[in-house]
Amino acid sequence: PACVLGIDLGTTSVKAALLVGAERGQVVAESCSRETQAHTSSLEAGPQGMEQNVRRIIRALNECLAALPQQQLQRVSHIGISGQMHGIVFWKKDKGCKWTECGTGATFEPEEVSHLITWQDGRCSPTFLSSLPLPQSHISLATGFGCATVYWYLKKSPDFLKSYDAAGTIHDYVVAMLCDLKKPLMSVQNAASWGYFNSRNKSWNTDILKKSGFPVHLLPEVGDPGSIAGRTICAWHGIPKGAKVGIALGDFQCSVYSCLTERTDAVLNISTSAQLTVSMPQGFQPPETPDPSSAVTFFPYFNGDYLAVAASLNGGNVLATFVDMVARWTEELGLQVQESAIYTKIIKAALAQNDSKLSVHPTIFGERHIPEQLASVTNIAVSDLSLGHVTRALCRGIVENLCSMLPVQHLMETGVRRILGSGNALARNEVLRQEVERIFPFPVVYGKDVDAAVGAAMVI
Repeated sequence: PACVLGIDLGTTSVKAALLVGAERGQVVAESCSRETQAHTSSLEAGPQGMEQNVRRIIRALNECLAALPQQQLQRVSHIGISGQMHGIVFWKKDKGCKWTECGTGATFEPEEVSHLITWQDGRCSPTFLSSLPLPQSHISLATGFGCATVYWYLKKSPDFLKSYDAAGTIHDYVVAMLCDLKKPLMSVQNAASWGYFNSRNKSWNTDILKKSGFPVHLLPEVGDPGSIAGRTICAWHGIPKGAKVGIALGDFQCSVYSCLTERTDAVLNISTSAQLTVSMPQGFQPPETPDPSSAVTFFPYFNGDYLAVAASLNGGNVLATFVDMVARWTEELGLQVQESAIYTKIIKAALAQNDSKLSVHPTIFGERHIPEQLASVTNIAVSDLSLGHVTRALCRGIVENLCSMLPVQHLMETGVRRILGSGNALARNEVLRQEVERIFPFPVVYGKDVDAAVGAAMVI
């Protein structure tokens, strides 16, 4: 029987999943993930920049596929690929990669390719963004969005752009290399995430962009999510040449697709960042212009549908920052403790504290709708200074922040009856799960196979 390969190129790791047909639909036969360890410094943007080394991401992808059973890879007929939205990578069309033969088939290595400037990139200040032309889009422009990053290079480092003639998200790049696309192809989902894209008529704001000198030749062509972008030009890792490759999809939409079966379900995902989402009724169209102060964004989904999403920039990354802070303090005191050990101990300490009067507003990374509001801690009492109290309050703050963006009342009005919980941070952290159940008055179900790689394979 044929297999479908799903791939997700995430912020910290790459995951691959092989799905096979079964009586009850598709099931995951094999999966594998590898950390990319791709973070790198940005020379131009300095500390505000957030970039990743594309070679390391592709190395992690190659390691993932090499770990999957050859006999199943040889039966792959379709490949679905998702990845982190908003980000941008530039490449030279005729020199995007170099194919080489290895023991289990062909692989490609990036050649003339820039770093990936990720969705977490902070180089575009509110002042810089306000100097840009107003988009004709239902989504407010923010730092880390592909088009905003292009504008930044145009104004701060124009020579950089002259080196490249193609651009896309990291997953658009992989699709373009696999299928040898002469012009990158991008899904409506990824295009909307870049800014300056009208989801109603599925087109870039080319007139607005051209007037301001934007290099519109870098914009990919746009197609519908779920459509086929092309076929593999080589027997990639033993996957037959000519296997169909789907247009690259948003990781968020694929995560939701892998678990959302009822319109009365809301999906709560806490991984690096955090999202709470509900399906909008069929036929819903987003407003012509965004409300910049609104915490809810409408993401294009599949078959013309939309998701209402409270997308917080503060999720597991807040806990990771807290752990890193504790590790640094410990080091400054002349002691050495592994970060993984710190994580285990703070969760254990928080589980011993059912409550904390401490109030943590955890928006250390700001939020797109209020970028200037950072984190704060209030209601500090001597009795609540233990590691357990602080960790408990921090976990509660992450969930409360998300709930303030898409309140319980709104969920009830849209007919939500239960919450599906997903994401690494939620899966690994019992304190976060307790706080979710404390704050939301709905049954919460935690899904085992809620992930973007599986969703990407299911769509194709």
